[in-house]
Amino acid sequence: MTGTDSWKSRLRFFGREDCGTFFQLEDACYLLRSFDSTRSDYNVNDVVELYHLVQFAECDLFPAAVADEERDTLKKKLPELHRVISKFFACVDDSSFAAVIKDIDPQYRADVLRLLAQKRTYDRCTAQVVLAALQSAEVHITDILTCSELVCSYDQEIRTLLLESPNNAEHLIAKHLRSDTHQKITFPPSLSSQDNRSLIKAYVESSSPNPNFLRLVADARDDPTIGIDASLRLMARHAYDAFWAKHFEVDEGILAGCEIRILDEQTDAVMVTRDELVVKYSYSRDWLLDSLDYPTVLNNFIYLFGFSDKHMLLNFPSFRAELGIVERYVSITGKDCYQTGMWFKTKNEAATGQTAMYEQFLRSQDVELEAVLAWFFTEYIADEFGAKNFRFVASSPTATFLERSRHLFSEMDGVIKQFTLYVQHGRLDPELLRMTSKTLPYGKIPSLVQKKYLYATEAPDIQRIQHLLFSDQSLMGYVREDLHEDTLERLIINHDVLYDEFTDLQKANLDFLVICGVINDDSSRPLSFASLPQFRVLKRLNDFEAVSFFHYSPTTRDLLEDMERKGWVEHRNSLLTIAESKYFNFMLNQSEFSNGPDLRNRYSHGSQPDGDDNRIHYQTYIQALRLLVALVIKINDDFEIGCEQNPTAFKQAE
Repeated sequence: MTGTDSWKSRLRFFGREDCGTFFQLEDACYLLRSFDSTRSDYNVNDVVELYHLVQFAECDLFPAAVADEERDTLKKKLPELHRVISKFFACVDDSSFAAVIKDIDPQYRADVLRLLAQKRTYDRCTAQVVLAALQSAEVHITDILTCSELVCSYDQEIRTLLLESPNNAEHLIAKHLRSDTHQKITFPPSLSSQDNRSLIKAYVESSSPNPNFLRLVADARDDPTIGIDASLRLMARHAYDAFWAKHFEVDEGILAGCEIRILDEQTDAVMVTRDELVVKYSYSRDWLLDSLDYPTVLNNFIYLFGFSDKHMLLNFPSFRAELGIVERYVSITGKDCYQTGMWFKTKNEAATGQTAMYEQFLRSQDVELEAVLAWFFTEYIADEFGAKNFRFVASSPTATFLERSRHLFSEMDGVIKQFTLYVQHGRLDPELLRMTSKTLPYGKIPSLVQKKYLYATEAPDIQRIQHLLFSDQSLMGYVREDLHEDTLERLIINHDVLYDEFTDLQKANLDFLVICGVINDDSSRPLSFASLPQFRVLKRLNDFEAVSFFHYSPTTRDLLEDMERKGWVEHRNSLLTIAESKYFNFMLNQSEFSNGPDLRNRYSHGSQPDGDDNRIHYQTYIQALRLLVALVIKINDDFEIGCEQNPTAFKQAE
């Protein structure tokens, strides 16, 4: 232990559960054996290393080869270790402070500040001496803010230090607006909300703000306690857009998105191809012309455009399983933001484009998509399920797209109220509807079906199963250089791989999956799933974050009930899955997320900023149609399952 040692050779305790701790057990044992309490030339890095050594010993972390007797002997050195550490920092004052911290190892900065606080050094030393010395020792403002005692001791001085540089706004933004901030930092008590706003404003207007932090401000909720208001958010939005406009002047970026066409010569109903990151959809004109009846028009959104899977789970939400590694672990997301990725944007752009294409095609054939929706609510569910008195009024043919958008969002609210009353009372009473003004949140719209959806619980077993099978971070998909996939699921499906080909650590995980009945236990044969129906359930839980109970066969339902008894899954009853309701909230309002388009609120409250821009209002109109079609898919599915499970009730409703 010398002051010139490289920081990489220094001991550091990362915690009992961190592998980095266990890789240092031999080093820790060596240092403890060689500890000399009579030395008087320990420097600051030596003493902090002793501080980390104490944590190894107090946690009884020694190499396995160390006998119990020696462990006891080594642990008896703890009092002397504490004495050396305490004596070193207790002597620091204004005259010695700068010399003591002159050569702090970068990895020890936060430890030094914490140890100085424990010995009440900041009560003995002046702010001028301490802050100047810290600056000379290249202790960053980030490190200073992690020490609450230091910040509170030098309140006004650190406030001044923060306000000196616009870049310090990143600490404010990260603490208050970022979703994945793990570092605990403290701001001076004297730092006011006006200081916060001034600092963030200076950052937004600076020459090189980070676009990620600009986006956090732009997507934030108004919060006077941290100085965030609509004006500041708009400034951040303009700065964010300006950054990327300038960026793409010199960098063309990567072309991504979708292309949608109707082809006269195509015989297949739909063909999907890819050109790198561009997904191309083409549709047969003859097919579309042959399917102009109202039921087929609605079915085309399911089976032609893929708005849902075969279990009527919507494809629109942002599912965690679709996020890439960078999107999951590197991208910066706001605390109140809906996390999205490239695939989310691609599939929603495709759905929007498909809706626009189909609406225009139908109109060219004298079929109004709104009329199809009105038929579903006013005729179809009454004739098919006995659900009478539902109403849906299509927009006037002469209405502008601004007027149509406002009208459709109002009708959407009305549909939710009507369906809710029908579920609650078994019929729709028009008089009761007129007395009902409140619209339920999307997550609380009820269902006609008991045990509608099942979700994975937080139970350790199911969480571990899902991680081992489907996560690209589980390391279960790699066997060797010529035999690997991203996940264990793909490895089992695409290759014949034997149990003995895995490492011992991987085998322990495989043994767990065998015990849970997920994979077969015949080690002489290639790995396989113990039950394909169970695997399909686990896969849908991973991909859609829910399963629809009554879309499975009676045999698979028994399997699902067994999973529920094990505590792996739990059921909830609602029209929409949790992921679907979050998506609707993201698109339509700000009840849950702050970064969505807020379409319903903007148009219902007359706060859309687009004036007479018919192009913008048409885009909103298409989004409203798309979401209404999605609600029709969910409501129809609910009626069908409800009728199947309780036909007597629906017969009585007729």
